[in-house]
Amino acid sequence: MRSHGSPAELERRRVRALEWLEEGLPAHVVAQRLGVDRRSVRRWLRTCREEGHAGLKARPASGRPPKLTSQQRRKLVRWILQGPEAWEFSTARWTCQGIAQLIQKRLQVVYHPDHIGRLLRSCGFTPQRPQTRAQERDDRRIRQWVHQQWRSAKKSPARARVPTSSSPVAG
Repeated sequence: MRSHGSPAELERRRVRALEWLEEGLPAHVVAQRLGVDRRSVRRWLRTCREEGHAGLKARPASGRPPKLTSQQRRKLVRWILQGPEAWEFSTARWTCQGIAQLIQKRLQVVYHPDHIGRLLRSCGFTPQRPQTRAQERDDRRIRQWVHQQWRSAKKSPARARVPTSSSPVAG
């Protein structure tokens, strides 16, 4: 398990350990002062002997390599922007399952659908739902109807009522 601290802090700790070893402190005392296992101190000393002080330099944690190359990700972005219907999917919306199928079919890389959201966020996409509108909708005709017919069809504003004897009195 990797120790806590930034790579620079961990490097400073290793260098300090070697300084104390060069001063003549035993490995178990150095380990105790730094709060590490004595085997770590011995490993740092061995690395320094084999590789010099460059062996103690901080290295970024590589992590698991991505399944898709940057070129494949750019292709995926273009494919997604074309829409699911361009890839013979029956819906107008992308699903994680659909994108996983597209990646497997076109790139021969298997992704579980639960991980597609993370992949899409790393490509700059955010979850969205498209606005649903009827294809037959004609906004110009709707505006025309509102201006010409709806105004005459709607109720006229309520007239001020004259209170009657049966009207409730505010009290």
